Amino acid sequence: MPYVSVPKDLAKVKNKVIGPFTARQCVCFGIAFIAGGIMFFITKNISIDVATWVVVITSCPFFILGSYEKNGMPLEKLMWQHIETHYIRNTERPYETNNTYAALQRMDECERRIETILRKNGQNSRGKKGRKQQGKSRGPIKVSPNQKLDKKTKKQISDAIAKAKKQGKIPVSAQQTIPYREMYPDGLCDLGNGYYSKTIQFQDINYDLESNDNKNAIFENWCDFLNFFDKSVHFQIGLYNLEVDTVELERAIVIPEQEDSYNDVRKEFETMLKDLLGKGNNSLSKLKYITYTIQAVNLKEAQMRLDKVTINILSNFKKFGVFAEVLNGYKRLHLMYHIFHMGEKDRFLFNWDAIWKTGNTSKDFICPSSFGFKESRRLDAAHYFTVGDRIGAVSYLDILAPELPDDILSTFLDIKSNLMLNIHVDAMDQAKALKYVKGQMTDIQKMIMEEQKKAVKSGYDMDILPPELKTYKEESEEFYKDLQKRNERLFLITITIVQTAKNKKELDNNIQQCKEIAQKFNCELIRLDNRQEQGYMSALPLGKNTIEIKRGLPTSPTAIFIPFTTVELFQPGESLYYGVNPLSNNLIMVSRKHLKNPNGLILGKPGGGKSFAAKREISNAILTSTDDIIISDPEGEYGPMVSHFGGQIIKLSLSSQHYINPLDINLNYSDEDTETSSDPVSLKADFVLSLCELVLGGRKGLEPDEIGIIDDCIRKIYQPWVLDPCEEHVPILGDLHAAITELIPGNLKAKRIADALALYVTGSLNVFNHRTNVDISNRIVCYDIKDLGKQLKKIGMLVVQDAVWNRVTQNRGIKFTRYYDDEFHLKFKERQTAEYSVEIWKRFRKFGGIPTGITQNVKDLFKSADIETILDNSDFIYMLSQAHSDAMILAETLNISEEQLKYIENVPQGEGLLFYGDRIVPFHDDFPKNTTLYRLMTTKPEEVKQINKQKKAITG
Repeated sequence: MPYVSVPKDLAKVKNKVIGPFTARQCVCFGIAFIAGGIMFFITKNISIDVATWVVVITSCPFFILGSYEKNGMPLEKLMWQHIETHYIRNTERPYETNNTYAALQRMDECERRIETILRKNGQNSRGKKGRKQQGKSRGPIKVSPNQKLDKKTKKQISDAIAKAKKQGKIPVSAQQTIPYREMYPDGLCDLGNGYYSKTIQFQDINYDLESNDNKNAIFENWCDFLNFFDKSVHFQIGLYNLEVDTVELERAIVIPEQEDSYNDVRKEFETMLKDLLGKGNNSLSKLKYITYTIQAVNLKEAQMRLDKVTINILSNFKKFGVFAEVLNGYKRLHLMYHIFHMGEKDRFLFNWDAIWKTGNTSKDFICPSSFGFKESRRLDAAHYFTVGDRIGAVSYLDILAPELPDDILSTFLDIKSNLMLNIHVDAMDQAKALKYVKGQMTDIQKMIMEEQKKAVKSGYDMDILPPELKTYKEESEEFYKDLQKRNERLFLITITIVQTAKNKKELDNNIQQCKEIAQKFNCELIRLDNRQEQGYMSALPLGKNTIEIKRGLPTSPTAIFIPFTTVELFQPGESLYYGVNPLSNNLIMVSRKHLKNPNGLILGKPGGGKSFAAKREISNAILTSTDDIIISDPEGEYGPMVSHFGGQIIKLSLSSQHYINPLDINLNYSDEDTETSSDPVSLKADFVLSLCELVLGGRKGLEPDEIGIIDDCIRKIYQPWVLDPCEEHVPILGDLHAAITELIPGNLKAKRIADALALYVTGSLNVFNHRTNVDISNRIVCYDIKDLGKQLKKIGMLVVQDAVWNRVTQNRGIKFTRYYDDEFHLKFKERQTAEYSVEIWKRFRKFGGIPTGITQNVKDLFKSADIETILDNSDFIYMLSQAHSDAMILAETLNISEEQLKYIENVPQGEGLLFYGDRIVPFHDDFPKNTTLYRLMTTKPEEVKQINKQKKAITG
C-alpha cells in the first residue's frame, strides 16, 4: 500500500519582526502599551491600585488579540463569525418561492411607495408633467438628478434601498440560502460575481484490487491530473454516500408473480435478496464528481474557457480507463435535489419549460422544506444545522500525520451512513509558491538563529535545536527542492465531511465513527464552529468554497487522497443475482443484456461451484424474465432443475426414444446480414458439410469434389421444402444418404461418403436418422447427451449446436435466447464443433442470443487457437476457484493482477472474480441451503444423495 510523506503546515511558521514577535503581535502589544500608559496617567491620581487595574483591563484585550489564534484565524475574525452565526444569519429559513412575476409586481409596488414618499414631501418624481400623467399607465419611476430632495425624503429612500439590499444579502428563505444565481440547461452554473462552474461525474475503478506497481502507476497519473489545473481553475472533488429510498430499492429486487406454479420459489428467492440487501450498503448511492470553477467577464467567455477545461479533464480520465460524463443542468439540479431530500422518495419533477411557465426559479424545484441555522433546544447553530426534517453537521479534516496511506478516503467512504466528503483545491502560481516557501525558510532560519543565540548565552551546544524547529527546517528545504526540480506544485486544500441523520443521537454516533477513522490515520476531525451554513453550502457540487481554513500541500500528498476505491455492480430493473461484493458487502445484480456483447464464460475447477453458478443464473432468468433457455448437458446434471420448472429434457442415446433431426430448418435460419440471407439452405449446407466431415473423419476433412457431391445432394433433398416450407417436407439424414447412393455408379467418392453415412442411417448408430419427436419449442430445453457414447457424442454436440442456432433464429426479434454449453472445452477437441462455437460467439448477439460456455479444464480450453476469438467476443466472465496453474494462465491472458488473483486461486466454493464489460468485481455467494432452489441446484454428491433419499421417503 503506497504511503507518501506529508510536510508540516508551513503556514504555522510566523514571520518574526522583532525578537520572537510577529508583525501582528508587535502592533497589538504596542497598542496595548500605549493604551495602558494613557489610562495609567489618567487614573493614577485616583489610586495606584485602581490605575494598575485599569491598565490591565485596557491592555488585556489587545494582548489576547495578538496572541490568540484558532484554525489559522485571529480572534476578531472568530468573534465576527460568532456574531454572524448567532445574531445576523441566525434564522429558520422556510421554503418561500420568490416568483419572478411576483417580483415584478413588488418592484412596481416599491416604486409606488417611493412616489408616495415624494408626494408627501411636496415633490413630484415626474417633473412638471407629473400631474397630467397621473392616472395613466405608469412606467419606471425615475428621480431627476437636478431635482432637489429634502433630508427626510433622502433618508426614507435610502432606508428603503438599504432594506432591499439587506434582504438580498442575508438569506431569509431556503431558496436564497442556495449559493448560485442561475443554472443553464447545458450544465453551466452562474455562481455570481463573475464565477461560473461545471460538473463531471466519473465512475470508479478497482484501485483496491490492483497490485502495488499498478497502484503506483495510477497514483503517478493522478498527480499529473492534479498538475493540469492552474491558478485560474478552482476544482472540487465530491465523494457522496447518499441515502436512497429503501422502498424504491426493495422494489428494484421484487420478482413479480406470474401465472404459473413457481410463485412460491419466486417469493423465496426475493426474500433471500432482501436479506442480503439489508446486510450491505446498497441503500447508499455512492457518487463521484469533480466540479471546476473559473472567473470570467461574461457568460460567453465562461462557456469557451469551461469547454476547454472539460475536454482536458475528460481526456485525463480516459487515461485511467475511467468513464466520465459532463452533467447537464437537469442532472446537476437532480443531484442537489437528492442531497437536500436524502432518504425521501425521488420525485424530482422539473423541466425547463416550467421556469418560463410558472415564473419560479430552478431553486424552487430542488429546495428542501427548510434550512435551520438557528439555536434551539434541538440544536446549537454553531455545531449543527437542519435540512428538511434531518439534522446535520460539518467537520473539516486537520492533517497532522507525517505520512498518509492511499486508503484514507476509502475508509471514510465505507461508513454505512450519509456522508459527503469534499476536497476543495486551489493551485498556487509556481513563482508565488517558490517565493512563499522561500520566505518561510527565511523565517525558520531566523528562529534557528534566535535559538542558537539563546544557547550561547545559556552556555550549551548551539547545534541542539528544538525537534519541531529542526523538522520544519528539513521539510521546508525538501519542499523547496521538490518545487524546483520535481514535477510538484503547491495546492491549498480544504477537506470537509458533511453528515446528516434523522436525529441528533444517530448523527453524533456517525460523527464519532469518522473521528475514530481520522485518529487511526493520525489526523483530527474538527467541527466547523460557527461555519455550519458555509460548510454545508460549500459541500454542494457547485465549486464554491466559503471556508477560510486551508492547508498547503505539494502535489504528492494532495494526490494521496485518491478518489478511486472499488467498482460496484447493482443495476435496478431486469437484472440477475451474481453474489455479494466482499469489499463492500453489497449485492451484485446486473443484466448481461446491457453489455455490448453479452456472451460469457463460467470457469472453475471441480468443486468450485461453476455448475451451481450456471444453474443459479438459469433459475433466476426463468423466474424473472421471458427468455428461452437451452442447455447442452454432457454430464446429465441439469435434469432435476429443468423438470421442476416444467422444461423438456431430451435424452439422446442409442436406447432413448427421443430424437432430433439434424436437418431441421426454418425460414429464419439464414444470417440476414450475409449474401445468403435469402437462401437458408445455403447456410444449412455448411452445417451438413461439417457433420459429414465428422462422420468421414480424417485429418484433411472433405476433398473439394466430395464437398460438391454433398452440396448438390443437399440442394436436391431440400427442393420440396423450398417449394413448400412445411415440416413434412424437411428431409432426414436417410434422404441425404439415398441421394448420394444414387450417384455411386461410376463415382468412387460418392461410394466413400455413402458407406461412411450408412452406419448413422441404417447401422447401429442411427439415432440421428429420425424426425424430431420431442417438444423443442418448450421454453426450457435441456439436451442430455451423457449416454451418447464417445463416437456419437462428437456428432451429438454439433447437432445440439445447430438445434440451438435454429431456435435462436426463430426467436429473432421476439425474445432473448440463453444457451448454456457445459463442459465447453469438449467443443474445441474437434475442428467442426470449435468452428461452430466461434460462429455462435460471433453471430448470436445480433439475433438476441446469449451463449455461455461452462468449463473446468482451463488448460484444455486455452490449447485451442479459437479461444482468443471466444474471449474477444465475451464481455462476461464468471471465474470461480482455480488451481494455481490455471490461475496463472488466466492471469496472463486476462491481465489479472496479483491482488485480484487472491480471489480465484484455491478459494472456497462460491468465491471468485466477475468480469463485467470493463469492470472487475470480486464476489462470494453463500446461497441459503434451506431453500427449494438450493436443493435443485446443488451437485455435491452427499447433498444430492440426501435429497434423493428424502424424495423417496415422501413418495413412499
